Amino acid sequence: MAKGLLVTYVLWAVGGPAGLHHLYLGRDSHALLWMLTLGGGGLGWLWEFWKLPSFVAQANRAQGQRRGSRGGTPPLSLIRFAAQMIVGIYFGLVALISFSFMANFYIVGLPLAVGLGVLLVAAVGNQTSDVKNTLGAAFLTSPIFYGRPIAILPISLAASITAQKHRRYKASVGSEMLSVRLYRLGLAYLAFTGPLAYSILCNTTATLSYVAETLGSILSWFSLFPFLGHFLESVCLLPYRTWRLLVGNPGFSSSSFQEWEKLYELVQSFQEEKHQLAHQVLGLSEGTTNEEIHRRYHELVKTWHPDHNLHQTEEAQRHFLEIQAAYEILSQPRKPRGSGR
Repeated sequence: MAKGLLVTYVLWAVGGPAGLHHLYLGRDSHALLWMLTLGGGGLGWLWEFWKLPSFVAQANRAQGQRRGSRGGTPPLSLIRFAAQMIVGIYFGLVALISFSFMANFYIVGLPLAVGLGVLLVAAVGNQTSDVKNTLGAAFLTSPIFYGRPIAILPISLAASITAQKHRRYKASVGSEMLSVRLYRLGLAYLAFTGPLAYSILCNTTATLSYVAETLGSILSWFSLFPFLGHFLESVCLLPYRTWRLLVGNPGFSSSSFQEWEKLYELVQSFQEEKHQLAHQVLGLSEGTTNEEIHRRYHELVKTWHPDHNLHQTEEAQRHFLEIQAAYEILSQPRKPRGSGR
């Protein structure tokens, strides 16, 4: 049965952020993407207002096609590439919060999560990409920045480039029952939100600390590139700004950003505390130069290396790990407090 434009607009207005209109048009990948991102933070949902006629026409053409594969290669889309990057990073952050306790997480769990996020965007509409090559690129890139949250960026970049290189049109298939499609979407939604909800509800303190640490690491890395840092903060504020606009408060005063200010202060205070503890572990004072930090690190490593302390192996191992963690914290670029205001 042909899809109606009026029905599509009604579903877009009523349940657009949940992807109801995409479910109606048979765009299940797009529906799942909207379910997991609330309509792309609201921005994607609003932008779709002008795209709905083409979506309806595409769905009606697909219903009239026979089974088979469409020839040719889809045109390169910078918007799709940017969306793959953003969603890949988003999936990676969710995985960091939910599964970082797992062994070999940075080698298996993180690249898998980022790669699946990239593939989800690649499968939107009538296009798709090669699963093996995209995930392979993600796994091969995972050793870069191993053990750090910033590893999400090169993994997402490599997977997005590979997905664009191997883009193709989807093969035309017969229609499936709505119950089967809803069952598949429900499983995918629970697989994404279940571990995240468990971490937030059952391990709230650790989850908040890890979110602060992850955001702080990423923002500190972006301090090397001020423009990108401000852009990232604007992206983080985008869903909040969209929400304030939709609920009828278009005038953004300073009081409108209290929630963001609290989160920003939490991240900053957490980073300050980490640097203070790192200085204490290395026996250094605030304001120490990078050369002094490097020299002190090598002195302590020689002193507390487990191979040099066979009579107190456990204590030496504990000190050795603390020294390495402290040196890693102090080696990262640090954003001056208040510089982003």
